[in-house]
Amino acid sequence: MEKKKESFFEQLATKITCWTGSSAAFGIALSVVIVWGISGPVFKYSDTWQLVINTGTTIITFMMVFLIQKSQNKDSKAIQLKLNELIAASRHASNRMVDIEDLTEQELDVLHKYYQKLSDISEEDDDIHNSHSIDAANNLEKEKIEHRRKYHKDETSAPES
Repeated sequence: MEKKKESFFEQLATKITCWTGSSAAFGIALSVVIVWGISGPVFKYSDTWQLVINTGTTIITFMMVFLIQKSQNKDSKAIQLKLNELIAASRHASNRMVDIEDLTEQELDVLHKYYQKLSDISEEDDDIHNSHSIDAANNLEKEKIEHRRKYHKDETSAPES
């Protein structure tokens, strides 16, 4: 696959996020804090001395929030696409799971309940290698209900001895 040219901001955001996660960046940040702390007596712990570190850290934190969010959005999108590919490639997976990240919180809660039900069915199954899906679970549940109805009907129509 040909790599597309990234925008300047995307290139910058990627480089800064990688660098700020490095040991060197941590060392520099720690050094700045130590130098600032040591310089306290020189500046008599003045309001300006305190304002320098407060302003600096606030600005850096403010900017980093956006850079980190940009990086997380890109990573999240890539992971979602990889998962979608795995779902699409799997014969037994439900294609309804592709792009579920666009669902509302309530819709995701409904899906969670379905998968909880599927988990319960899997736990009851003696063979851990059996594959289950929501559709298969619903069909199995229908079969069980039908079997119970038939069995209960046969039981009630049996003559008493």
